[in-house]
Amino acid sequence: MAIARMQGGPLDGQLLPLDDPEMDRLILPYSETQVVYERAGAPENTGDDDGPTEAVFHYVEAQDDIDPDRDDQDEP
Repeated sequence: MAIARMQGGPLDGQLLPLDDPEMDRLILPYSETQVVYERAGAPENTGDDDGPTEAVFHYVEAQDDIDPDRDDQDEP
């Protein structure tokens, strides 16, 4: 199993399972939109005895604007 280490954007600091550590781009659902992350550098910990393989992904963009206070705008 491999792990995607997310940096920047709304998923900053999260670890997600990664089916293929060689993937260059992740498009993930987020709220009512999608966010895009790209891999930065080569996968780490690729040996048999050094833990799960890790790949760092940096935030690129969101399909739509992300407004964390959207629910609050409907209240008076």
